[in-house]
Amino acid sequence: MSIPTVHPFAFDPTYGMQLEQLRSIELPEAPAGFDAFWQKRYSAAISVDPQPRLRHGKLRHENWHVFDISFTSTGSFQINGWLLVPRKGQVRRGLVVGHGYGGRDQPDFDLPLEETAVLFPCSRGLSLSACLQIPADASGHVICGIESRDTYVIGGCVEDLWLAVSTLETLYPWIAGRIGYSGISFGGGIGALAIPYDARIDRGHLIVPTFGHRQLWLTLPTVGSAQSVQIYQEKHGSVLETLRFFDAAIAASRIKVPMLIAPALFDPAVAPPCQFAVVNATQKFNEIFILDAGHFEYDAMDEQNAILRDKVGHFFKVS
Repeated sequence: MSIPTVHPFAFDPTYGMQLEQLRSIELPEAPAGFDAFWQKRYSAAISVDPQPRLRHGKLRHENWHVFDISFTSTGSFQINGWLLVPRKGQVRRGLVVGHGYGGRDQPDFDLPLEETAVLFPCSRGLSLSACLQIPADASGHVICGIESRDTYVIGGCVEDLWLAVSTLETLYPWIAGRIGYSGISFGGGIGALAIPYDARIDRGHLIVPTFGHRQLWLTLPTVGSAQSVQIYQEKHGSVLETLRFFDAAIAASRIKVPMLIAPALFDPAVAPPCQFAVVNATQKFNEIFILDAGHFEYDAMDEQNAILRDKVGHFFKVS
């Protein structure tokens, strides 16, 4: 193992926990109406016509046709991003790829995938989907609308993911039932919230997922989005009642499709206990690949990322 021992943080990003302790973290109790809340939002989201619009952009790649894409999400938000279409073979599978709270400035071309249309949407308010109503910085975005579960921006970001799936089905109707999701950090948390309520997603890959076990998430020191919410709570009072409806661990316990999850033992931005709350909540047949660290460079990082990349290629392989 190469878990970092030297770091610049005023707290321990392992939170003093070993793997055995992390794997024993239990699922928080779901608030009454949790499933009904998400099922209602999903029903409303899939009634929206995404109206995808494609155009050739400036990016070029030898393995992919690269398109700029935009589609309509709930609340008439325009979601922008990129669509990669393989130059070789047919499109036989789809994949939606989420991003972290750092946003995204281009698609990831180094994907071990074949015959797969890959959609890289930018969540509302972030990167290409920046808008006046939502702060574009992570610290402002994560508290936008947090006063109510009905206005919290994270709910809209989950709906953006569902509309991304609708977009792929609109463009390639024959891949229905063969659309996956992959997301890191913020995108991992969004994925955990979205996947259990969308039967169109047939498998998911979450890397260092956030938003797990919100009660813990609000108390552990961090340099990530939780810190912004903790500061907000100190000034405005508890936001746990809202956040309980956006708990990625509770949602993950409802996931019934194959998952490949990569949590970290050391992470200053997404506390490992919260990541493992998501891991522990999922079905036991899923594959867990444990990273030594997340959101931080470490000695074995390239080696572990290479192994994980191979696993991703096999996990999303066209059968």
